[in-house]
Amino acid sequence: MSDVLAGTAALLDPAIGLCLLIGVLLGTLVGAVPGITATMAVALAAGFTLTLEPLQGLAVLLSIYVAAQFGDRVPAILVNTPGTPASIASTFDGYPLAQQGRAGIALTSSALASAAGALAGILILVLAAQPLASVALRFGPAEMFALVVFGLTMMVGVSGSNVLRGLVAGAAGLLLGTVGRDPITGDTRFTFGMTELSSGIPFIAAIIGLFGIAELFNQIVETKHKNTPAPITQLGAWWPTRAERRELLKPSAIGTGVGAVVGVVPAAGGDIAGVIAWAQAKRASKHPERFGHGSLEGLASADSASTATMGGSVTTTLALGVPGDSVMAVMIGSMIIWGLQPGPALFVESPDLVYSLAAIMVLATVLALALALVRMQGVVKLLALPQQYLTAIIISFCIVGTYAVQSSVFDVVLMLCFGVVGLLMRRFGFPAGPMVLGLILGPLAESNLRRALVIDGVETVLTSPIAVGLILLSLGAVLLPWLRSTSKARKLRARVPENAR
Repeated sequence: MSDVLAGTAALLDPAIGLCLLIGVLLGTLVGAVPGITATMAVALAAGFTLTLEPLQGLAVLLSIYVAAQFGDRVPAILVNTPGTPASIASTFDGYPLAQQGRAGIALTSSALASAAGALAGILILVLAAQPLASVALRFGPAEMFALVVFGLTMMVGVSGSNVLRGLVAGAAGLLLGTVGRDPITGDTRFTFGMTELSSGIPFIAAIIGLFGIAELFNQIVETKHKNTPAPITQLGAWWPTRAERRELLKPSAIGTGVGAVVGVVPAAGGDIAGVIAWAQAKRASKHPERFGHGSLEGLASADSASTATMGGSVTTTLALGVPGDSVMAVMIGSMIIWGLQPGPALFVESPDLVYSLAAIMVLATVLALALALVRMQGVVKLLALPQQYLTAIIISFCIVGTYAVQSSVFDVVLMLCFGVVGLLMRRFGFPAGPMVLGLILGPLAESNLRRALVIDGVETVLTSPIAVGLILLSLGAVLLPWLRSTSKARKLRARVPENAR
């Protein structure tokens, strides 16, 4: 109880309140502009927050993360374009509702369902993080190595339809993670005589390049080929009737349940949860024929699920030290720079921090909901802002944010290089997520594996039930998508008549 009181009392600092408010405003704006993901915004903000106190910086980053889950529904509903990947399923019924003249009701219903899902996810964080960390405290080097491998392969497993490309990207990240000093001997490796690389690849420069600059470069390349529908600016009635509010309850409960489970799985973010919850709500609905044609049930299930994943994602990140999603991967890097190592030890060294973060997320959810319930005409106007203006502003912030971390021009050049690499990866279908995780978790996996080998040899990994179980789960995460696609291909070939081949 003392930890709870200490954690919540820390938020009485006016500076933290200001940081939280700034984060909510930024997150709402970020979500409302298609193409600017929450990961990109958090990565960019990370460079500016490193000069703040840890809790102040985390208040900015977490509130951006939370508020972006509300703002991204605006373009999904009004323009049929997801503001972030988490709102993909919101387009299924949100845009049809807007076309029916119910855009205001759709936006309000979405905000209410999103808030319900977010608060339920935060409750999971409060209840599950400590027990999960208590179990993980018993992990030795072998178990930690297996856990890190599990986190890496889970990201690869959900990185897209091509598992091989995900594996290649993850391997490239692991290779980048070896740059710098050897974790055991301290010898420099792969620095090519550049002292700037002696501490490893600058994390902030890498993530801003891979997520921010690469996304902007990709938008520039695709600008001529985009046919974005004109935004619907007539919102109509904005508050759902009593019958419509009752209609939201069941799908919101389904979405919250799905999101709570999916969120705990490393790397399975709101986009996956939203699609799964939408399908489950359709099966449970009395009117499944409305789904995809303007159903409030479909919208509520998708949005509550995508926000419910946040609590589980933060739980996995704090308790196990394995990023729950790409945003948490960025936050892990920032926390390490602040001297906070996510994982079981965090609950011993800073037990009140978890409750502070949960309180920040609750306040950010309430503020984001209040902002979303406003008519949002100002946010709607952002959708008509010329893309070239946004691109110039964001590139400038990327450069300034990267330079501010270490006052290094080398970091800026490296960021631009990673931007080009990220663009090429996107164009050829290689996901950036596994590369980032490899860069973050690679050194942790290497150091734990080598410690385990030094202590007891290779048998220490093979004789630990926990390590073996996690490694088997990791193999399943990589092999199951491949086996599933192979099975589908065989069934399709079996259905094709022999003379048609």
